[in-house]
Amino acid sequence: MSMTNQHLPSAHPWRNSVRWLALVGLVGLLAAGCNNGKARDKEGAEAEKNATVPVEVQPLKRAEMVAVYSGTAPIEAHEEATVVAKVGGEVRQIFVEEGDTVKSGQVLARLDGDRLRLTLAQTDANLRKLERDYKRTLELAEKGLVPKSTAENTKYDLDALRAGYDSARLELSYTEIRAPINGVISARKIKVGNTIGPNDPTFTVTDLDPLLAFVHVPEKEFRKIAPGQNAEVVIDALGGARFTGTISRISPTVDPQTGTFRARVEVPDASRTLKPGMFARVNIVYERRQAALQLPRTAILDADGQQSVFVVASGKAEQRRIKTGLANGGWIEVLDGLKGSEQVVTVGQAGLKTGTLVKIVGDGAPQPAAAVAADLAEAK
Repeated sequence: MSMTNQHLPSAHPWRNSVRWLALVGLVGLLAAGCNNGKARDKEGAEAEKNATVPVEVQPLKRAEMVAVYSGTAPIEAHEEATVVAKVGGEVRQIFVEEGDTVKSGQVLARLDGDRLRLTLAQTDANLRKLERDYKRTLELAEKGLVPKSTAENTKYDLDALRAGYDSARLELSYTEIRAPINGVISARKIKVGNTIGPNDPTFTVTDLDPLLAFVHVPEKEFRKIAPGQNAEVVIDALGGARFTGTISRISPTVDPQTGTFRARVEVPDASRTLKPGMFARVNIVYERRQAALQLPRTAILDADGQQSVFVVASGKAEQRRIKTGLANGGWIEVLDGLKGSEQVVTVGQAGLKTGTLVKIVGDGAPQPAAAVAADLAEAK
């Protein structure tokens, strides 16, 4: 048996009302959630806007700024000579020891020279005899008793014997070993009683005034380095002792293999604390500026090649673009962007934006009122 629509149960009106009320409630809850989210976002933005970021600041300073090139070099003697014996013989006397200061030409040691003295005496006797013979021959030649050629030949023999006499006297003088330069005896290589031959080393004389340091500088610095510039010489072996030197010469050529040129630094040391062979760190001052405006290197932010710093103004951070110049240690010269009265942020600037509220902490923070009053009272 088939059924028609007249026999289907009809929908109850109250069910449709329940569905409608449920839908309206769901929409209301969603709307309330959105409103609450917007409120929270607004509160978060407001809180972020009013948040105070702790930072450390440091004032700028004006002081001398120097540009320095640093290199290394061993300390060398200005001049050094190995003294050799010019004649052979037995060492009879030694007049100096290591560490003694000597002058050029000073006698350092003496050899026996007995054989050379006898040779000189024999040559002297022959010379005096030939001088007498030449005088007599010359008188006879003037009277026509002997040919003039005889007198001329005797004159040639006399000149040769005089040269031999001078040579023998020079050889005898070489028995006195003399200093070739001013300096200090840095090595003695002979002892009394030693028999030495020609060209045997006897002493080493070192000129320690001034000492030298040859610094090899990259070619890109060629225009910056010049004679007359000051250089600080630091010796680690002496506990970091510092000496003042001066560039005396600059090599006119660049070594094509190393791409460097040589700068000679003279280091006077009257106390003789420095020793040749010591390793030195050499700082060459190639530019100097008086009263340069400087800020700490840690304050600088570098983004895309543009340098900037944050300064504190009226309790807020303010970003300033700057142009820098010379650098020396932890300080950098400011050429443009700051006047000098600002307090720059040195710690905490990474998360700052212009307008961010900041609180100064650390040494740069303002003192409490009680502390300020105590300081004023103490000053009175």
